[in-house]
Amino acid sequence: MFTGIIEATGKLAAVVKRGNDISVTIDSAELDFSDVKLGDSIACNGVCLTVTHLGPRSFNADISSETLAHTLFGHYQTGQRINLEKAMLPTTRMGGHIVSGHVDGVSQVIKIEQSGRASNIWLSLPANLARYVAAKGSVTVDGISLTVNELNHDAFRLTIVPHTAAHTTIAALKAGSKVHLEVDLIARYLERLLSKDSAGATGGVSMALLSQRGFL
Repeated sequence: MFTGIIEATGKLAAVVKRGNDISVTIDSAELDFSDVKLGDSIACNGVCLTVTHLGPRSFNADISSETLAHTLFGHYQTGQRINLEKAMLPTTRMGGHIVSGHVDGVSQVIKIEQSGRASNIWLSLPANLARYVAAKGSVTVDGISLTVNELNHDAFRLTIVPHTAAHTTIAALKAGSKVHLEVDLIARYLERLLSKDSAGATGGVSMALLSQRGFL
């Protein structure tokens, strides 16, 4: 699990094709590697990857065909700047929101407008994810925990403050840039609890049950 609070950025130093998969090397002079071990998880632009090799200021990770099919890693070039966050500890401040590192989809930047020292970024909202995104709710963009400040049926707006722009890759975005999206984990589980299962039976929670117990 992660919080979406970026700890450092790194650079995609190498990509090696291994059959249908790839292995990547990510360098970072900023990330604290002192407590990183083989097998640890690091979120890379919001994608949970497992450390397979450690260097003094770098790590390797394998990326499966499944991950390549659902993320932008297959299109990244060496030199690509990457947001990095180590998996959270039980003692970590929950500065963002609960992030799994499992990307739900890809979004595209529609436009960017300055608003004082901040910038407003409008991004496309894939139809299959729209029901999980709420105004003033949380969304993860390339691993960054951000607040949705405005929403319509096919797009949403983020307001990026100078600190976030300075410490993540988001300042490099421009109209047409593509990013990873992860919706709020709680929203997905709530939908599952309230939906019918494959056999047509209702789950453990239903609107009728909520009404019966006085919640509606």
